[in-house]
Amino acid sequence: MSDSLSPAPDPVPAPVQSGLFKAIQSSAGKSSAPAAPSYSDLLRDLRSGKVKDLELSLRQREVRVRFEDGRQTQVPVFSNDQLLLRSAEKAKVPLTVRDDRQDGAMAGLVANGLLVLLLLGGLALLIRRSAQVANRAMGFGSSKPRLQAEGSVAVRFEDVAGIAEAKEELTEVVTFLRSPEQFTAVGAKIPKGVLLVGPPGTGKTLLARAIAGEAGVPFFSMAASEFVEMFVGVGASRVRDLFRKAKAKAPCIIFIDEIDAVGRQRGAGIGGGNDEREQTLNQLLTEMDGFEENSGVILLAATNRPDVLDSALMRPGRFDRRITVDLPDRRGREEILSVHARTRPLAESVCLAEWASRTPGFSGADLANLLNEAAILTARRHQSKIDDSCLSGALERITMGLAASPLQDSAKKRLIAYHEIGHSLLTSLVPHADKLDKVTLLPRAGGVGGFARTMPDEDILDSGLISKAYLLARLVVALGGRAAEMVVFGPGEVTQGASGDLEMVSRICREMVTRYGFSNLGPVAFEADGGEVFLGRDWLRSEPHYSRQTGNRIDQQVRDLANGALDRAVAMLLPRRELMDQLVTLLIEQETLEGDAFRALVATYEATGKTNVQAAQVGL
Repeated sequence: MSDSLSPAPDPVPAPVQSGLFKAIQSSAGKSSAPAAPSYSDLLRDLRSGKVKDLELSLRQREVRVRFEDGRQTQVPVFSNDQLLLRSAEKAKVPLTVRDDRQDGAMAGLVANGLLVLLLLGGLALLIRRSAQVANRAMGFGSSKPRLQAEGSVAVRFEDVAGIAEAKEELTEVVTFLRSPEQFTAVGAKIPKGVLLVGPPGTGKTLLARAIAGEAGVPFFSMAASEFVEMFVGVGASRVRDLFRKAKAKAPCIIFIDEIDAVGRQRGAGIGGGNDEREQTLNQLLTEMDGFEENSGVILLAATNRPDVLDSALMRPGRFDRRITVDLPDRRGREEILSVHARTRPLAESVCLAEWASRTPGFSGADLANLLNEAAILTARRHQSKIDDSCLSGALERITMGLAASPLQDSAKKRLIAYHEIGHSLLTSLVPHADKLDKVTLLPRAGGVGGFARTMPDEDILDSGLISKAYLLARLVVALGGRAAEMVVFGPGEVTQGASGDLEMVSRICREMVTRYGFSNLGPVAFEADGGEVFLGRDWLRSEPHYSRQTGNRIDQQVRDLANGALDRAVAMLLPRRELMDQLVTLLIEQETLEGDAFRALVATYEATGKTNVQAAQVGL
């Protein structure tokens, strides 16, 4: 009853039936694909003759089956499977056994060998590094001087110019090393030490190289800072090692550059001295003149701070000779320029004697830099020879800095022109003043809007004697810019442009009062030259050796000198206002006036009371 009452199923549409049929057929086709035979199937196929041949792999424990119809497959088997062997023999199917276990064993052996070699290599690297660290630790006490063999240095005395006196002193040392018989015959002993003293750049190291080239003996060179280490006793050990190596090659020369690094006074400074440096110095003193004889070894040292060296180091028997390598004079500068000009193409119009006179106070390094900068400027201008314009540009770059963009503001340009004309005009009016070399409005890097460059008197530089009249003239010229601003614009419109001039004026005035006795206080030196070099000049200042009342009088004398120089400058510029205006106009138009042309204009005005600037431009 219930079956008859149940609803009849809905008929499936024909398209759906077709799709289901295709899906069922597809799945049935996939399931009917031949799968890999099992072990039992393999035995049955062997008995039925479907297998063509077998190949058994002992390592992988599987057999590769190739059927008569061309199919191939792999079937896992048991180790030492006798049933498979008997079945293949009974069915007369070829069975090949591939024993690949030896190949696996060989691969494992090679891998293990590589691992062992890697471990041994890492262990060897660790041992080598440990040995290097140990050698480095043991080698702290050994010195590492640079040994110049005989004939390896090409510098000779003819390559060193401008320091004839120093060369003559050192020539005797070289002669002593080459032929000591003429000295020992009269009882002379070879000097134990020669100290070269002089400002930086004067050629002390170059002289040492020349000695190395001339002497023809082994030459050890080392910097004094290489002796000092953070470990106690290392410096002294290096000094001993250095002299031990030098004695083995005696006669020889040891050169220590910047010896003040280890030769400073002992016991100086706050809280005592540097123990490590002092131990190094003590060892150096012992090696130079101690209990053991140190014959055949000459110590050559250089420094620009002889005031800080220990007195025991400076005594005879250690440094027997102290040779001063000073700044070259005009003739010396000409010789230095000639040496450096050998390898540079100079124009025929270049006169080295003139450039030597234009570079007073230059050291040998400064002159070498001058020619090098001139050569760079020549190459930049695509010229083949160095001419006077390139040398002039190089001189201005060294002394005043890099050139900046020209001034465009007419008011600022005129103000700077009056300031520089004030300096320049006083150089031609004040007796004993330095000669004007050039005045220009071309600015320089660092905020310099223009400058008036002077050439110091060569006789004063060579003699080293400065008169009171010369210092007073320098004060007047230095205050010429401030005086020109006061004359033209009035005292209320002066600018800070004279700040650098005022610093120089204050220093000169104070030295005149406290050191030279050029004041009403009498011939008394209230302050010494220099200051404390160990405690620090800017940190701790010692109390002056004069009373407060004397200090007030010194300050008053300094002010009187400065005010007197300013009054004198104003008094000389005030009646020449017309000349100043004409020179300023000419300077703004030309931007640069040479010293000779400027002095000619001033001389014409002083002789006739007027000058025609427009006509004078023809000769500028």
